[in-house]
Amino acid sequence: MAAVRKLIVEVVDARNLLPKDGHGASSPYVILDFHGQRRKTRTVIRDLNPLWNEALEFNVGKTSEVLGDMLELDVFHDKNVGPTTRNNFLGRVRLSSRQFVKKGEEALIYYPLEKKSLLSWIQGEIGLKIYFVDEVVPPPEEVKPETAPAPVEPPPPESAAPPPAASDAPADEAEKNESSPGPPAEPPCDGDKPNEELPSAPPAEAAAPTPGENPADSDPAAAQEETNTLDPAPQSEQIPPGGQNPDQVMASVPSRFTPEVKANSINAPQPISRVSSVSSFLSDQSDRSTIERSSFDLVEKMHYLFVRVVKARSLPTAGSPVVKIAVSGCHVISKPARKTIFFEWDQTFAFNRDSPDSSPYLKCGICFDVGEIPLRDPPDSPLAPQWYRLEGGGAHRGDLMLATWIGTQADESFPDAWKTDTAGNPNSRSKVYQSPKLWYLRSTIIEAQDISMLIPLKESSFQVKVQLGFQVQKTKSVLTSAGAPSWSEDLMFVAAEPFTEHNLIFFLIENRSPKEQVIVGVARVPLTSIERRVDDRNVASRWFTLEDPNEERRVYRGRVHLRLCFDGGYHVMDEGAHVCSDYRPTARQLWKPAVGTVELGIIGCKNLLPMKTIKGKGSTDAYAVAKYGNKWVRTRTISDSLDPKWNEQYTWRVYDPSTVLTVGVFDSWEVFESDGCKESVRPDFRVGKVRIRISTLATGKVYRSVFPLLLLSQAGLKKMGDIELAVRFARATPTLDFLHVYSQALLPMMHHLKPLGMVQQEALRAIAVKIVSAHLSRSEPPLRREVVTYMLDADSNTFSMRKVRANWLRIINVIAGLLDVFKWVDETRSWKNPTATILVHALLVMLVWFPDLIIPTLAFYIFVVGAWNYRFRSRTSLPHFDPKMSLAESIDRDELDEEFDAMPCTRPNEIVRARYDKLRMLGARVQTVLGEFATQGERAQALVTWRDPRATGIFVGLCFIVAFLLYLVPSKMVAMAFGFYYLRHPIFRDRMPSPALNFFRRLPSLSDRML
Repeated sequence: MAAVRKLIVEVVDARNLLPKDGHGASSPYVILDFHGQRRKTRTVIRDLNPLWNEALEFNVGKTSEVLGDMLELDVFHDKNVGPTTRNNFLGRVRLSSRQFVKKGEEALIYYPLEKKSLLSWIQGEIGLKIYFVDEVVPPPEEVKPETAPAPVEPPPPESAAPPPAASDAPADEAEKNESSPGPPAEPPCDGDKPNEELPSAPPAEAAAPTPGENPADSDPAAAQEETNTLDPAPQSEQIPPGGQNPDQVMASVPSRFTPEVKANSINAPQPISRVSSVSSFLSDQSDRSTIERSSFDLVEKMHYLFVRVVKARSLPTAGSPVVKIAVSGCHVISKPARKTIFFEWDQTFAFNRDSPDSSPYLKCGICFDVGEIPLRDPPDSPLAPQWYRLEGGGAHRGDLMLATWIGTQADESFPDAWKTDTAGNPNSRSKVYQSPKLWYLRSTIIEAQDISMLIPLKESSFQVKVQLGFQVQKTKSVLTSAGAPSWSEDLMFVAAEPFTEHNLIFFLIENRSPKEQVIVGVARVPLTSIERRVDDRNVASRWFTLEDPNEERRVYRGRVHLRLCFDGGYHVMDEGAHVCSDYRPTARQLWKPAVGTVELGIIGCKNLLPMKTIKGKGSTDAYAVAKYGNKWVRTRTISDSLDPKWNEQYTWRVYDPSTVLTVGVFDSWEVFESDGCKESVRPDFRVGKVRIRISTLATGKVYRSVFPLLLLSQAGLKKMGDIELAVRFARATPTLDFLHVYSQALLPMMHHLKPLGMVQQEALRAIAVKIVSAHLSRSEPPLRREVVTYMLDADSNTFSMRKVRANWLRIINVIAGLLDVFKWVDETRSWKNPTATILVHALLVMLVWFPDLIIPTLAFYIFVVGAWNYRFRSRTSLPHFDPKMSLAESIDRDELDEEFDAMPCTRPNEIVRARYDKLRMLGARVQTVLGEFATQGERAQALVTWRDPRATGIFVGLCFIVAFLLYLVPSKMVAMAFGFYYLRHPIFRDRMPSPALNFFRRLPSLSDRML
């Protein structure tokens, strides 16, 4: 059965509309337009807060450049109600179809009404629920003609000689393709309303994508919104003539009925390099295509010989034969064939053309001329396989269907093909992963009732324990004697969609003694029944029945009052706030359009250190992982190479330029998993990682840089090698819209309306990291937990004396500019440079007599500083980890051991005691500094608190005299006199501190009252 997609718009209500009927009210109705279809709600009579609760249905068709993909909603006042003579405009809302979600993820959102023109006077907001549904339409019944069926010809025997390959290929393709009936016509829409002429809606195809977006974009659960696609432009290639002794590829069948393909060398064709194109990335066509475009021009092209073995027929065997392929000394055996009508493999092999040559070996088989093998480069269509007679076997030795071509890593068969540089490990393929959709689950425990019926009337202590999977939280204990404890406490959880945990479990616990806890009742709430919200509106609370956890039958044990909701207005943090790659809220309805795309080319590594020893030889099986937003990519694993070359390119959409792209390199043990070795249980080793901030990239410029891979471990800082990356950022929005992003809040609105505490945020982040790592470790091939935690910086908040000193030096570096200003002022007033001091006097006179020039002068000075520093900006390389700033080059061994020590500490008591003493010394210094700050603040308070009556009297009397003089003398004269006095020559100054400073230091503080 075919499925037809519908768009459902629930018009719930509106608030604070503008009165338009001349009597202080309005009679509003709503008109909605989507994809050439118009719907209308009923009219609510004389109400500025109307309630409709109407669901309007639209057919979703193909993307149309004429109709567009916007939902337009207009609110009008009905002219038939009241003395008005026209339908007065009350406001409008325009929404893109990319903000719509599927049924089950919808939420009530209030959109502010917008103006139609600059002079319109509009106020109020309208509440909507918008979602997609897929309706199954039964296929139309086919009328069978009353004619006799045609006779069926018997199939030819298998032992017959096969026809030529050219004639068999179309017939086999016809057998391979299955015919499917076309989608049925969509029934006409019945959404017409009286008194409204509606145009006929165009029929929509079955399961058509949302206009203006990818099919995956309309379904957030699908993990294909940002799927990478290798789609290079076509290129020409010259093939050497056959008369120049070209290399050969041979396929053969030995006497044991194992088809074999052999090749001599595949270095003959030399393709022409592609010209890079940046303009293709500046267009917005990728948003309208089901596949993201990529020119694959940031990396080097690697050429492979592809051999696709499809099936065989007429083989004199009843077993499961395999195909043996030999290319340039590389021997590969396919998987056993599946026995159907034919012997089927459908397996692709990719051989690197740079493989060393070997002497040709041919034993009755299929012979190919490499010079005649076609060069295929997407977007060319896939090469059709053909039947080939196995040579040297006679007419009854069988036929083999295969296809051979020369392509690059951009070929769509490359990711799933057997490759020579991965040693044939199936887990070494390139993969794209998606993080689960994370929600904050807010659970408000209000109160419980009917507990006194089960517990004697005495004062008892109750608390509620809430469990969601491995997350357990408890409320505070409450003493009550009425059997109705009240908490009104919020507990936050992290839930991943699709939900792996189906219930949120509440335990009501009675604390009878310091160590005795009794579970009074249990309530289970299905996650699918919890409401979702995207703002700070109050969700309706509900009562849930508590049941006896020890009884098989349901026994009433009381009830608990709860308010539950999924908060979609937050961004669930799984990365550090300073290196976050995405700030979008969970609810898709609140997403803003992308501002551009970032492309990453992972070229390769150089000079890697051996990470393990296999059979007495150092080896590294390296792969790279890149993470941006909720999309993870993993390159293929290059087996046993210290200079791996990946040359893979990936694309992400950028929603905020103030984000960070992270690339990490790891050493894999997966090759031993396929061999069944015990070493396969070992974790993947860290090699190093690189962070690239998107805001540091110029638009349209390609940055190709070599980054050092630095690894800080208990052994110290070590350089593990170098990685070469190519990065390009392409802007997809107008310049003003892109610059407007810098004025918007970094985090979603809920982080400011109901902010989370820092401690709570870090606890929720640790939970999110566990959920993401568990989700990705269940993929195939898995992305291991140690890889995910390293990429997400899960251990970045551990205590480190090295980081304490580094952060202190960062603070000193920040205030160094202010210190330089104070030093310059002191040198100026000391007349070390008389010319500069005289110019400062002139500047003082100008600013005192023309105070309006102070702010413009300061702004112009900052402009000059910025323009001067523009000359020294970095033009080629991108910023990277700085070992000197991190104090990682000369770190103490004891401090390094402390930094990587687990919690709780596992070191001997002597080491722990030494660390504690060192921490006490540091704490004493911090204590002294904090006490000095407090002392200065208390002295300032003592100026007017009469703690020292004489000092306060002097200060208050002096303030009275200054106020009287300023009333008589112009302020400009006072400012100029003070400036000249401050800049007076040193011969007129005393070396002792000034009287004002002496007076301030004599003021009392509260330090003498400290014990």
